[in-house]
Amino acid sequence: MKRSCFKRVGCVPSIGLGTWGIGGGFWSPDSSRDEEWTAAIEYAVEKGLRLIDTAEMYGGGHAEELVGRAIKRYKRDELFIVTKVWPTNARYEDVLKSAQASSARLGTYIDLYLLHWPSDTVPICETVRAFETLVDRGLIRHFGVSNFSLRQIQEAEACAKKYELAAVENHYSLYNRRDEADVIPYALSNGIMYIAYTPLEKGALAKDPLLAEIAKRYGATPIQIALAWYVKRGVVPIPKAGSREHIDEIAGALHVELSDEDFVKISGVQRR
Repeated sequence: MKRSCFKRVGCVPSIGLGTWGIGGGFWSPDSSRDEEWTAAIEYAVEKGLRLIDTAEMYGGGHAEELVGRAIKRYKRDELFIVTKVWPTNARYEDVLKSAQASSARLGTYIDLYLLHWPSDTVPICETVRAFETLVDRGLIRHFGVSNFSLRQIQEAEACAKKYELAAVENHYSLYNRRDEADVIPYALSNGIMYIAYTPLEKGALAKDPLLAEIAKRYGATPIQIALAWYVKRGVVPIPKAGSREHIDEIAGALHVELSDEDFVKISGVQRR
């Protein structure tokens, strides 16, 4: 299993599995496809996608429940589970309650716990204080933030007294490269894990002509080339996949090693 290493987190699977839409939508659980979704997560783990990203908001916690069911028969130390607390639960006591509930639904401790979005009403230091309490209690191993700017990341870092802020998860792709200006360089130079959500832009990268051209030389698909580019870039992409075919394609990227020349070519893709 290919792994990427970061000073503040250690080594984690290089490509993860996103679960937005699995188990329902925005705070809305949907049990109609539970067997299908659970089987998909199990299959992804078997294929090497052993970093799983979820959140209490996804299906109102039902996504976490499905992840919990799917990972039961796997060795826990081979998995890296990420989940998130919604900003309306960013108060100290609410963070503790949310983490406990997420852990119960997952049936295990949380490797990385993130504040899903910045809160407009709760000081970030209050949330970080709760995160540090959770580390002390053994409920989470690391904490971080999501959808934060560089300034907001640095504010969160300044709040940490006992442990370091370990990760940031933002929208990043070949077509959405705003974070290359400051967040990604800062994260990578400081040992902070950077997780890229929506890395395939809902399938748009599958139609990219440059990726298609390069893919032919590797006997790969454009999606696999894009994912290999993220890994070589030093970030952890978390594409969502619900079918075996799509999971096979994503997992296949773990075996693609881009040349430096092709990495540079892809890096020149027109930003959108």
